[in-house]
Amino acid sequence: MAHSPDRSSPIMLKDARDYQILSLSLFLFLGIATRDWTLRPDLIGVILATCLLTQWLTVQISTFGLRWWTQYFWGTRGGSESSGGVEGNSQETPQGLPHASMPSLRSALITGLGLCLLLRADHWTTVAIAAALAILSKFLFRIQGKHFFNPANFGMITVLLLTSDAWVSPGQWGEEWWYGLLFAGLGGMVLQRVGRWDTTAAFLGAYAILEAGRNFWLGWTWDVYLHKLMSGSLLLFALFMVTDPRSIPNARTARIIWALCIAGLTFVLRNQFYVSTAILWALFALSPLTLLLDRLWAAPQFSWGTSPKKHPIDTELSTV
Repeated sequence: MAHSPDRSSPIMLKDARDYQILSLSLFLFLGIATRDWTLRPDLIGVILATCLLTQWLTVQISTFGLRWWTQYFWGTRGGSESSGGVEGNSQETPQGLPHASMPSLRSALITGLGLCLLLRADHWTTVAIAAALAILSKFLFRIQGKHFFNPANFGMITVLLLTSDAWVSPGQWGEEWWYGLLFAGLGGMVLQRVGRWDTTAAFLGAYAILEAGRNFWLGWTWDVYLHKLMSGSLLLFALFMVTDPRSIPNARTARIIWALCIAGLTFVLRNQFYVSTAILWALFALSPLTLLLDRLWAAPQFSWGTSPKKHPIDTELSTV
């Protein structure tokens, strides 16, 4: 599903990812300024630089490899004399080394900001590994031009599994109401442009019902219930991470089923196994389910509004 740019928006806000970058940057600033986060500037720089550099390098390698493969197998088998073949396309492509487009760097920057907001570590090597693996996951775990792991989620979970230096602090935002309003306002602005409100509504609605049932069953006061639902990390996850349009199912029915599954697994992990980062583990575990749901409910794949005149290889890579 392609979304055309909003012609009334300023030049720097033509892409929905611009709104997401601004929102996540604001959250990072607020977290440092108002929540007394002990974030080190050098680690922020390492995360952002690693994400951008890894994205640039992988696009270079992927684009060069794909073009070589295309020219070798098609250009030497009759395509050179066909005006409508691949040879025709290759003549339209600029000569020399390919380059990473701005759209793909936007996605890398969003991944980096997501890691800055959630991941904590003592050593720079840990965050660098997380950032590199996050970007690489988009190229390694990819079926028919679509990656199915949320990059930031993949980077965090892998360093949690592979190192003893990383951790995630889900309570870092507290439960102050104005954070919730801010997240909902800015998150709504992004979701309106990518059309994924259904996923957030299904996840939050299902999780709220499950927690309400448990709260009622145990006879707890409703303050406990509200305390759980007003978590800033929960809202941030529901509005900005579980709604990544490039990695979640394409069809609305599939997205709703997928979000309900994540809400159910989050509820079990949090209340049965007392996993404080349950939402991140649930998303990681159920991400491959996207492939099955996309086969059962076919729908056009989301694109960040790329131009149809671009070379097909450039188009595929610029939407990573």
